[in-house]
Amino acid sequence: MKGLWLENQQLQLRTDLPVPSPPSDEALVRVLRAGICNTDLELIRGYYPYKGILGHEFVGVVEDGPENLVNQRVVGEINAACGECRFCRTGQPTHCQNRTVLGIVNRNGAFADYLTLPVKNLHPLPDTISTDAATFTEPLAAALEIQEQVRVAPDHQVLVVGDGKLGQLVAQTLALTGCNLLVIGRHHEKLANLEARGIKVGFADAITNGPFDISVECTGNPEGFALARGALRPRGTLVLKSTYAGNLTFDASSLVVDEITLIGSRCGPFKPAINLLAQDKVNVNYLIQSHYPIEEGLTAFNHAQQRGVLKILLTMDQNS
Repeated sequence: MKGLWLENQQLQLRTDLPVPSPPSDEALVRVLRAGICNTDLELIRGYYPYKGILGHEFVGVVEDGPENLVNQRVVGEINAACGECRFCRTGQPTHCQNRTVLGIVNRNGAFADYLTLPVKNLHPLPDTISTDAATFTEPLAAALEIQEQVRVAPDHQVLVVGDGKLGQLVAQTLALTGCNLLVIGRHHEKLANLEARGIKVGFADAITNGPFDISVECTGNPEGFALARGALRPRGTLVLKSTYAGNLTFDASSLVVDEITLIGSRCGPFKPAINLLAQDKVNVNYLIQSHYPIEEGLTAFNHAQQRGVLKILLTMDQNS
């Protein structure tokens, strides 16, 4: 089968990869569509020493698995947990000590014709969600994870730093809480998309109505971190949604003095994300920049790495 293989931070298109054979508790999924995200780009830059097929945002069709799932369109949670460690036993499978992670840690990913995942990780899709829109389920779930970790109320002043792919989803989900929300970024056209949905936007100099109760950093760069941190009130909460390929330097003493709560945030709940897409409560279609067939995957990655680019989708089945 075809797939985009990463080794020694070098990406290549391979056509000699074997179709995976699923273990008894897993399903074989034929991939229809997969999205390139910032984590994929960070892996190429050395964020984590991964070797294998990249990709974790996907929609596919089950070809081998339980009868009720065969021929069904599905999306999948990316952490494959052991079910036995203390994190699994306490309901925290995304922190399983023995987990593999689709396209990130010891498990081949979605930028290929086929992948395997545990059956319990798979979620069938309603027909009302298009295949393109469904590729956003995983990052939308990650955006919703913030509300699993932090109480966001209508009287809270909330800042989102970053107008990229993740920032757009975080902003849309936080706006549904009715909070007093401001999104800052660097791109007029991206901010305009949010403004059209009634979300207050601006550039860095717009941070004048703080201090904020909660700030969410979605840029993955030190400047974004500094803006998000500086905008917080004492005892405010700083949520980090981005992975960093390099080291981040910050004033730890100020976190102590201001008693800031610092929260890392990544994978989130799939069912609420699917429901939001099905009910059309978030708009993801405008985030799609371009489609490429898997055969042009290297060109797609070059496009995805350009500044200001939104979501690049890879198509494995040209008829899907």
